[in-house]
Amino acid sequence: MTANPATVRKESTVLGFAAAIIFAIAFLINATSTSTDAVFSPMSLLLVGLACLALHLAEVGKNWSVSRRRTRR
Repeated sequence: MTANPATVRKESTVLGFAAAIIFAIAFLINATSTSTDAVFSPMSLLLVGLACLALHLAEVGKNWSVSRRRTRR
C-alpha cells in the first residue's frame, strides 16, 4: 500500500517543526535568564533541537504511515 505524497510530506516535516519549537523555547529561556532545572537548561534544549533537526534532515520520519481502519458499509 502506497501512502499519499501529501501525507508523507506532512509527516516528514513534524520533526522540523519540533526542532523549531524547541529552539524557540531554548532562546526564550536564555534571553530572559530564567533559572531552570538542569534538564531544561538552554544547552540541553539546543542539543535536543539539533537531534530533531538531524533526524528531519535525514528524513527519518518520511516512510512512517498511520494505519487506518477500514469500515464496511
